[in-house]
Amino acid sequence: MSILCSTGALIGRPNNRDYTLLKNLTPRLTCDGFELMIYSDWYPNSDKLIDFTKEIGINIPVIHCEKLIGELLSSGTIEDLNTAMHYFRLNCEIAKGVEAEKLVLHLWNGLVSDSHIENNISGYKYLREIADEYGLMLLVENVVCNVGDPMQRCYELYEAYPDASFVFDTKMAAFHCQEELLYEDENSWLQDRVRHYHVNDYGGGYKDWSNLKVLPIGEGRVDFDKFFTYVRKKRHQNFTFTVESTAFDKTGVVHTEILNGCFDRIRKYLSERSNSDAQQK
Repeated sequence: MSILCSTGALIGRPNNRDYTLLKNLTPRLTCDGFELMIYSDWYPNSDKLIDFTKEIGINIPVIHCEKLIGELLSSGTIEDLNTAMHYFRLNCEIAKGVEAEKLVLHLWNGLVSDSHIENNISGYKYLREIADEYGLMLLVENVVCNVGDPMQRCYELYEAYPDASFVFDTKMAAFHCQEELLYEDENSWLQDRVRHYHVNDYGGGYKDWSNLKVLPIGEGRVDFDKFFTYVRKKRHQNFTFTVESTAFDKTGVVHTEILNGCFDRIRKYLSERSNSDAQQK
């Protein structure tokens, strides 16, 4: 099981989304690889981005697609659908260039969120075809909703496309008080289709928009003891976990110790469960 760091935890508006910062930051991180968060600012120089990642030699098994794609799908117009597919194809080209295997997608996103979910689910078909063309695994994340809820929306996608695969984000689920639903037998359809986890904490209550910030593990209310007990019980192979806790301050300075603390905690959880499993055999 690989523990990844989201580049979105390192690179954002305060440091001008400068991906070249990764050269000095990545050696200070104790993760196994990275989930590359794509920004549209990078499209004109995507070849340079790909060359740069190869130059510094970082492992990028997962790409997080630009979030605007989901918003464009929501509108339902042919023009926006074509734009969404164009952007998605650019994301796939970057993914192929950095030798990633998985694509994380916000199928719905932004203020429009899931208010036109029928358009988002219809658009999934075209994105899936493009991902398959590039040999990439497309994963839909249980993103927060402002009309329905992520479990409901993921199930609607599953009903339409039973072979769809998912990312389960602990913070996104906790925002809707749905983190416990992952463990219930009636949601085996999701358990069998999750291929990646975002491991983040959440400190607010039900749909508390003022507390939507991603917190480091242990600083919120997510029960990670229960979560990792479940993960170990499933015994999935080649699983990946991504930490997304924002580690840069308002000036753009990155505090890598925040992320290294999260990686350490995940390894401890996995080690404790491994020891427990061995004792039970």
